[in-house]
Amino acid sequence: MRRIPFLLPLVVLAACATPREQCIRDATSQLRILNALINETQGNLARGYAIVEEQEVRTLSRTCRGRNEDGSTFRFPCDETETVTTTRPVAIDLNAEQDKLNSMLERQRLVKAASDQAVGQCIATYPE
Repeated sequence: MRRIPFLLPLVVLAACATPREQCIRDATSQLRILNALINETQGNLARGYAIVEEQEVRTLSRTCRGRNEDGSTFRFPCDETETVTTTRPVAIDLNAEQDKLNSMLERQRLVKAASDQAVGQCIATYPE
């Protein structure tokens, strides 16, 4: 429920994109995802370990304030929920990670070629 206010500006911005911009964004989406995964894998290799994010949900007992119809205030016990994200290092097989990186780099080359062609088609279809 809390994510909706943060997503609203993105939806508004996406609605403002021209058809050409939308076409280019769609044509390059796989390449952007692959680039992010390559960057993460390169970071893992440089560090020698991976970093995993974990979320923990905590319930905190608080004292809340309320207001009566006559304007007077009162206190009552209430619970608040918070989510805490932490990171921790995880051991990885460096050889397997290097093989994964090599595979993704090869895939990136193929996806980039297809993406470049699709972007060219977007530009031809939606000239400015």
